Amino acid sequence: MSLIDLSFLKGRENLIITMVCYGNICRSPMAAAVLANKVAKLENPKVFVDSAGTSNWHVGQGPNPPSKRTWEKAGYSFEHIASQFNYSRLVAADLVLVMDRDNHAEVSKYVTSQEEERKIYCLRQFDPSNPDSLEVPDPYSLPDSAFEEVLEMVERATDGLIAQLLM
Repeated sequence: MSLIDLSFLKGRENLIITMVCYGNICRSPMAAAVLANKVAKLENPKVFVDSAGTSNWHVGQGPNPPSKRTWEKAGYSFEHIASQFNYSRLVAADLVLVMDRDNHAEVSKYVTSQEEERKIYCLRQFDPSNPDSLEVPDPYSLPDSAFEEVLEMVERATDGLIAQLLM
């Protein structure tokens, strides 16, 4: 993992981090659940975590049951209702962490400035294990083992993110 320049976030008392995937029922709520639980005790900065999808397919729905079951089995508690990413979410967020290249392309369509562009990263760019791929694969309709693999990726990447935020 190469260090990402997050110096633009230094000195902020509050940070809003938005996780983004396609439908906002599997990967991004899992990533939000993991990060929200891991940063819950941080005071400076205070980190607020949410998630959204680039599509509107599942707006208003809860998380995909295997996704929620996987994060709860790992000890993470998190309430989630799917929502769609939009320009207002980009402006409000301090960081937007996407799960794959397609999500990155969709979120980038909203960018109107360099300031907005520098907020967008692939979540796995923060994975200290130097993954071969920056993609968090979509486990939708796959066996629970796929969700468990996604959870492991998310845990490594969120640990790397937190380490960089606290530098």
